[in-house]
Amino acid sequence: MAKRVVGFGTTVFVEINELARRHRAVNLGQGAPDFDGPPEVLAAAVRAVNGAQNQYAPGIGMPSVREAIARHAERFYGQKLDPESEVLVTSGATEGMFAAILGLTDPGDEVIVFEPVYDTYVPNLAMAGVTPPVCAASGRSVELRRR
Repeated sequence: MAKRVVGFGTTVFVEINELARRHRAVNLGQGAPDFDGPPEVLAAAVRAVNGAQNQYAPGIGMPSVREAIARHAERFYGQKLDPESEVLVTSGATEGMFAAILGLTDPGDEVIVFEPVYDTYVPNLAMAGVTPPVCAASGRSVELRRR
């Protein structure tokens, strides 16, 4: 394991998932429902796979998805976005945040984070070589929590 990740431990989601399993609780921590998706969504997924829409998408996302996101942003938020240059589709929030951090910071930069903080921000900043980030609420450096 690389030295830069040795102290990270697990994410809070691993802990929540384990606690939910152990106590047979409904897990509301990560959006993992205990039921199948809507039949029409499952049918659309089958149609997409059978219709040869099962290859790698462009790195920035499929044009139709980026266009739909731009339409959504305009309809609900009044934001006019260019789907070709202002919309990027990622596999999830964690990947998107890490890509943004790597693309916008250089080793030694300082970043302000707001608490409560999503649990991957600080490890992502550390992996990018950012100096210990500063919490906007308290002005204190945010430490990696080792589990």
